[in-house]
Amino acid sequence: MKITPLALLTVFAATSSAFGLNGAAQSVIKSTKPIGFAKKSALVQPVDIHGNRMNSVALNDAAEGAAEIPRGGEAAAASKGPLDIGLIIYFGLWYLGNYYYNITNKLALNAAGGKTGFPMAISGLQLGVGALYGLFLWLAPDARAKPKVTASDLLKMLPVAFCFMGAHSASVFAMGMGAVSFAQIVKAAEPAFAAVMAQFIYKKPVSKAKWLCLPIVIGGVVLASVKELDFAWSALISACIANTFAAVKGNENKKLMETDGLKERIGTVGNQFAITTIMAFLLSIPIIAIQEGSRMGEFWELCKTSPAVWQNLVASGLWFYGYNEVATMTLKKTGAVTQSVANTAKRVIVIVGVALVLGESLSPIKLIGCSIGIGGVLLYSVIDQLVAKKK
Repeated sequence: MKITPLALLTVFAATSSAFGLNGAAQSVIKSTKPIGFAKKSALVQPVDIHGNRMNSVALNDAAEGAAEIPRGGEAAAASKGPLDIGLIIYFGLWYLGNYYYNITNKLALNAAGGKTGFPMAISGLQLGVGALYGLFLWLAPDARAKPKVTASDLLKMLPVAFCFMGAHSASVFAMGMGAVSFAQIVKAAEPAFAAVMAQFIYKKPVSKAKWLCLPIVIGGVVLASVKELDFAWSALISACIANTFAAVKGNENKKLMETDGLKERIGTVGNQFAITTIMAFLLSIPIIAIQEGSRMGEFWELCKTSPAVWQNLVASGLWFYGYNEVATMTLKKTGAVTQSVANTAKRVIVIVGVALVLGESLSPIKLIGCSIGIGGVLLYSVIDQLVAKKK
């Protein structure tokens, strides 16, 4: 039996009851008891962003960690008929995986102590879970052909892997320091960072039309942050660092894939993502040791006494790897415009859905700022095509 990311996410959804994730997430959270305050532990616990108990319960990028996505294919997809059921299922699983990743990631951070917890250990071990799954796919019968990369290829992939690790770790840190919705709103400004990097570092000019879209994106983020009830400078700075790493990763990945014969030696986009994840995990180990090494005994003890920590950690690692692979499969079947719309819709679902489930603030001004910022991102993504059509 061939093991695919589609089958992976299907299994995740079917077996999520073992982790307390089936049904409406809001109902699950309300019906469980917090770890450390009750004799019976539960995976999903009502805690605030500080990791403290709550009396009542008032989600990349995208695929941030995904490998470089091949463009095109929209016409081919359209030729299959007016309704592509397979593509719709992929979109659903991509969004579902991203949604549950953000929830389980936040619950793992909360259970591990919130702002005073172990964000680096959690982000690194999430990569470790994905690395194990990637290795499993190479070892399992008929699952995935092994790549034939050389030591020189791996050396060239180091910058991409390091930036992937940095973007993921900074994103997790940002979500641990503040609300998931706030971190996602700031991360929506990634095009601004990508434009600066492309223009001034990689000498790849960005069109004037795109530059004119950036004030809309930045303005929306600022407006959404004005009355953020859970605003934290550490969350803002971490999300900006994540955007920087993601922007560099995208440019470095383009350079990497220009290496003669590399695509053929890697084999598939899935293999590229697996290799990147494994290398990112290995690179995260010394960072964990430096940042939280002296407290790792406390972390392991917390995992033993609070199952919510390790259960949400494993679940979030699997959801993270799974949704990125499905996102890759989804975007390969679509064109640039569809990708932009899909990524924008995904971020809206994550921000609003996770905020409702975790009881985060959704004030009118925050929603307006969020709408302006994400609308600016969508416009940034398609502005060149719109301008070209008018000429």
